[in-house]
Parts: sequence; structure tokens; C-alpha cells
Amino acid sequence: MRLFPKEINFFEIFEQASQNLINASVALVDLFEKFDDLEHRVKKIHSLEHEGDLLTHEVMRRLNKTFLTPIDREDIHALAARLDDVLDLIWAAADRFLLYKVKEKTDGVIELANSLKDNAEAIHRAIKELKGKRYSFVHDMCIEINRLENEADRIFRESMRKLFETETDPVEIIKWKEILEHMENATDQCEDVANILEGIVLKHA
Repeated sequence: MRLFPKEINFFEIFEQASQNLINASVALVDLFEKFDDLEHRVKKIHSLEHEGDLLTHEVMRRLNKTFLTPIDREDIHALAARLDDVLDLIWAAADRFLLYKVKEKTDGVIELANSLKDNAEAIHRAIKELKGKRYSFVHDMCIEINRLENEADRIFRESMRKLFETETDPVEIIKWKEILEHMENATDQCEDVANILEGIVLKHA
């Protein structure tokens, strides 16, 4: 009889969750770039958000079943929650885009979506290397995520400036302002993910 339960592989679920985040960010880029078949594209993002919820619930379920964890329990909980937050904001941006029946693109939205995709890819690379304890690489990815977040802030500010300068319909301004804010907030949450990963590195390096 085992005195202790077998250690559960949380890294495998986090890899799935971060890959799902990439898929959602790519789908968001496609939504804004192709600007067609909008209901289908938004539905795809919603399905990915639902998949992310299931992965988050699985992390929490497994966390409640074991006390042998590869990293601190609070870090596992925080990492799962922040990844879910990023995905929720991607879905919120897509949902508002469809709900508000936006007719035309605004400056910077594709650039901001691509920045979000780059963030997701950096997070995925960092999580893949965390399992192998390649902490120097994880740290480098955290620096890259911070750089990307700063770049996203610049894109957001410039997009808002152009929006207020060129758009004459206040309703359209309100629509795009909310969509862009959801996307910018998603990059902020990516930086929070990087901070959690950096904290894990400091504990274990």
C-alpha cells in the first residue's frame, strides 16, 4: 500500500493550458485580420475559453487530491488562475466585437492582437522549460513577456489616440475603447503570469 499518493503531473496540464491560450490568441488575430464569418470565429474562441475553464478546474481538482506537488501549491493555484484570466479577456474582446456589431477595423487592433499572441507563445515556451528546470531560459522568457507588455501598452495608447482623432461617432469610440481595453488588460495578465513564473524560478534556482 502506498503511504503517499503518486505525484500528479501539473506541468502537463499547464502546457495544455498555455497551448490553448496560443490557439485562442491566434483565433483572435484571425478574427480581426479576416473580418469575415464573424459568428463562427467568435464561437471558436468561446470553445477555446471553455476548454481553458476545464483545464483550470482540472488543476484545482488535482491540487485538492494531493499534497506532493512539484512547485508550491499557491504557485500552482496562482498560475492556473492567471492563465484563465488571460483567456477570459481574449474571449471578452471577441464577444464584445460580435455583440456590438462593429463594422470597420480600428487602427492598432491587429497589432495589439499579434502582441497578445506573442505573449502567449512566450508563456508556453517558459512553461515547457519549467518542467525541465531550465530556469535561465524561463527567466529570459519572463523578461521577453515584460518587454512585450510594455510594447502592448504603447500600441494601446497609440490606438486610443488615433481612435479619438479620427472617429466622429461617440458610440463607435465606446465600442472600440472597451474591446481594446480588454486586449490590453489581457497583456497585463500575461505580465502577471511572468511574475509568477519568475517567483517560482527564484524559489527553485
